[in-house]
Amino acid sequence: MMDAVFPPGTSDDDLMQQPLGGLSFAAIDFESAGAAPGETDCPVQIGIMRVPTLSWESQEATARFFDSYIACPHPVRWSAAHVHGITTEKLRGAPAFTDLWLPVRELLRGAVLVGHNPATEQRYLRAFPGHGFGPWLDTLALVRRALPGLPDYALGSVCDLMGVTPLVDAIVPRHWHDALYDAAASLLLLREVIRGLGMEKHPLETLAFAMKRG
Repeated sequence: MMDAVFPPGTSDDDLMQQPLGGLSFAAIDFESAGAAPGETDCPVQIGIMRVPTLSWESQEATARFFDSYIACPHPVRWSAAHVHGITTEKLRGAPAFTDLWLPVRELLRGAVLVGHNPATEQRYLRAFPGHGFGPWLDTLALVRRALPGLPDYALGSVCDLMGVTPLVDAIVPRHWHDALYDAAASLLLLREVIRGLGMEKHPLETLAFAMKRG
């Protein structure tokens, strides 16, 4: 199945009228090194999962994945490593972030980008000036609207509640705070909400409240 990319010249207004079930989505997540006072935080891992449409039939056959460690100019802080398990030693020989431009561009262009409160992801992608990726769909804003009143909207908590976590485990057998695992979780969470509400034929503009600028 070919990805449903945005045709050249597609305007924002045209895109917003496209049905959700026919669009390509790419979820992205970063893990970071943490930063001491005076340091600039940097990414140490990237994970991307892309699907041709939200109605893909075989996740393994049609989804595309990319993940990589990323070199960082300063050591990984203990507090960050304690969360994601990525140490300075694990980054030895990792590529610079800008060296990942080609695979990142291949998976993100022509797709609606997905993240759970993706401010960090948007910030790190500014390393590629004028990349033009987007629009962005925030699953945190989406589930807050779809499931009001939950005590916890953390990605893991919502995925557990909606029964998404076993699906993520089957596709990416890793753990929370791994960039590829978290990316897959946000994408499967999006699919679960869209399918659960029967919104596949609704236009993208229906979710305008959960969309953000890159």
